[in-house]
Amino acid sequence: QTRAEAARAGFVYRQDVLVRLQRSDGKLAREEDREYTVTPEPDGVQREMVHFAGKYGVKGKEFPITEPGEHYQDNDFDADLANSLADDFGGDDKSRDGINQDLFPLTAKKQKHYVFKLAGQENYRGHEVYRITFAPRSKSEDNDGTPWAGEALIDKTDVAPVLITTHLAHGVPLVVKTVFGTNLQQIGFKVSYERFDDNLWFPVNYSGEMKVRLLFVYARTISMGLQNSGFQKADVKSVIVFEDQTK
Repeated sequence: QTRAEAARAGFVYRQDVLVRLQRSDGKLAREEDREYTVTPEPDGVQREMVHFAGKYGVKGKEFPITEPGEHYQDNDFDADLANSLADDFGGDDKSRDGINQDLFPLTAKKQKHYVFKLAGQENYRGHEVYRITFAPRSKSEDNDGTPWAGEALIDKTDVAPVLITTHLAHGVPLVVKTVFGTNLQQIGFKVSYERFDDNLWFPVNYSGEMKVRLLFVYARTISMGLQNSGFQKADVKSVIVFEDQTK
């Protein structure tokens, strides 16, 4: 995984992010659609937003918004939540592809906290893959940022992930649900990769969904989607300018 991440350095690409919040009756609460240009940096990536479109829903009617986080009323929790999620989703500036590594525990640092099991072998979209399941070594590991379980399809030739799915291994503690009226359900994430060259795989689709209930009065179904495309090797040019010695 460390080798694969290093191979992704030096690429410029387009990233489309969509965040949608729906009310408990299924009607739209808010939606934000963003397009970024992603460029490499020495320790990660930088995103620049080049296009934005959005809308919010009130009493079954939808209205446009013109900028991220725009409020339609003084206290607009949907606006703040959608803006925060869109900023974070695919925006991990410490990774080479913007994907939050805490959600997918295949990095060298995270692997030691998990138990991996070979669940089978299959052909997935033309790739011969191993199907591997993973789960935290113990419930106590929840508190150190390793609460995920799931499975990964690993390409046999390049030993690279083709598809990874994760979900919360133990859920939200009952005391949190009871005392604070807070619950999170159906929390899960999925990321799929495509092969572009020898040992060069990029995440092309990344999605997640969850149901949120806060303080007994706020309930939303949140879905997030991301697509990366238009990968190009970044050109690095250096220019040396000499001082005019005749002056």
